[in-house]
Amino acid sequence: MPEFIYQFLPGDRPELLTDPTAWSEKDEKASAEHYRRLAQATEDGIVILAGRSLDGVGPSVVILEADSEEDARRFMEEDPFVAEGLFGVSLHPFRAALIRGTPTAGN
Repeated sequence: MPEFIYQFLPGDRPELLTDPTAWSEKDEKASAEHYRRLAQATEDGIVILAGRSLDGVGPSVVILEADSEEDARRFMEEDPFVAEGLFGVSLHPFRAALIRGTPTAGN
């Protein structure tokens, strides 16, 4: 199945990346829903990896499998961080060449 990666980009409020006090109650609710949704998608076998850098400079990404770029884009746009406008985002086709715990031949 095709793989895609989306990367969060600083939006209109870049302080969200480095200042925990910048998060409103609405932002915190979106964050909790973002995490819940990605956790469920991971359990469902859609998300391969999701995570963020801790320095406020490096990337925050989601790597997922989808039937098509359109499906991946829909998944990305429904992410609460994107839907609520907290962060910008970019989507790219991706191929995970090496994954811990899987054979390396044929990747």
